[in-house]
Amino acid sequence: MKKLVFTCILAFTITGLMFSQSKKATISFDTMENDFGTVKEEGGPVTCTFEFTNTGGEPLIINNCKSSCGCTTPDWTKAPVMPGKKGFVKATYDPKNRPGKFDKTITVTSNADPGTNTLRIFGSVTEKVKTTEDLYPQKMGDLRLKSNHIAFVKIFNTQVKSDSLEIINTTDAPMKIGFSNIPAHIKMKAVPESLKPNQKGLVIATYDATKKSDWGFIMDRVDMTINDKTDPNYKLSISATIEEDFSKYTKEQLDNAPKIVFDDVNFDFGTIKQGAVAEHEYKFKNEGRGDLVIRKTKASCGCTAVNPPNTVIKPGESSAIKVSFNSSGKNGKQNKTVTVTTNDPKNYSMLLNIKGTVEGGDEKKDIKQEVH
Repeated sequence: MKKLVFTCILAFTITGLMFSQSKKATISFDTMENDFGTVKEEGGPVTCTFEFTNTGGEPLIINNCKSSCGCTTPDWTKAPVMPGKKGFVKATYDPKNRPGKFDKTITVTSNADPGTNTLRIFGSVTEKVKTTEDLYPQKMGDLRLKSNHIAFVKIFNTQVKSDSLEIINTTDAPMKIGFSNIPAHIKMKAVPESLKPNQKGLVIATYDATKKSDWGFIMDRVDMTINDKTDPNYKLSISATIEEDFSKYTKEQLDNAPKIVFDDVNFDFGTIKQGAVAEHEYKFKNEGRGDLVIRKTKASCGCTAVNPPNTVIKPGESSAIKVSFNSSGKNGKQNKTVTVTTNDPKNYSMLLNIKGTVEGGDEKKDIKQEVH
């Protein structure tokens, strides 16, 4: 019995000495890595728990746990962990749409010594077997498509380009594909024109920029017909950004080209009441050797931009683009842009920025306010 009492006293003494030697909180994890092994993409999130002990002499407080990516969600003991007691850090990894190997970290910040600790989780996600719905997420009647948008991204004004979109007939009957309301600069066809049951095909769009008298980002919509039937929802979007091709310019041409220089491309209208209209002129000068042509100005939602009276500016001449921002129906911070397209090889597309704050109000009519 005396031996048992002595052993207990000794144990308490040693523990007390340990805590007295380490006055600060100390975080000691059982393990700092977790291998999830192989998990299924469709199996849902997986979670592991990292347990720790406060082996210091003061209460331990975890201030934050931050993962290295948004696919990992951490959780942790929020209450102070007393000396000798245990706490946890949980890490949850979502494998959805993330096939392949993963290796992530969770940085634990606390009042312990040291103040940060790094935990690691890793493993491998087996890819989900994709269904027809996964591969062709867009639907028009019984026709499924990989997308309802064909994007040509950048195309020169002298170019003709073609792109395609995969489709599939998911029915047990033949399906005829057609098109209507096609703009003159676009040609559309389906290959094959008639899809057999469960047959795949292509929608092919050909974009002729030489027939489109426009510049910058352009969006067109084409109607599709299925078995000669139309529907308001049977629409394909065709987009392109038309630019001038300066790639073949010689050094002499570049040296003699126009050059647009704005006094300032940023304008802050400050704070205005809802319903007011902020106006500003972006002044610029042609500092090049050739005639500067303002091909197009396009404002984002809420703004209007007016081309200068003369869109051809001679070398050394100055002009301005007038922009108006109508704050009706808007509130809070505003950030708008105006895209200016020119024939300056080095600045063929420039952004003018307009920002400010709109205070909400009950004004029922616009109050025109000049902002200089």
